[in-house]
Amino acid sequence: MKTGKMLPLALKGLFTKPATISYPYQKVVVPSDFRGKLVFDPSKCVGCMLCVRDCPSGAIEIIKVGEKKYKAVVHLDKCIYCGQCCDSCVRQALRTSPEFELAVYDRKDLTVDI
Repeated sequence: MKTGKMLPLALKGLFTKPATISYPYQKVVVPSDFRGKLVFDPSKCVGCMLCVRDCPSGAIEIIKVGEKKYKAVVHLDKCIYCGQCCDSCVRQALRTSPEFELAVYDRKDLTVDI
């Protein structure tokens, strides 16, 4: 690109507002159908294990903790946030949330009992 064509573009860039936001200081509004961190409702779970079977990354474990009571263990480091487990759950015990800030210092913190 020649200097004569590049100079007006460079000057225009100096006086226009940036297209990005200052992320940690301005919170991001996520779309309504965003697939973030999984949320588990143990009162709806019947232990059918369809979510475990259909999870392509093997990120979910359903553990029986009592008579007709179950808990979910989600490995967020394995999860690809595809939402297949939520679609497979016939009782809607699993759903996605808009939470996406999941960074941690220790990988062990990415295994969540819910």
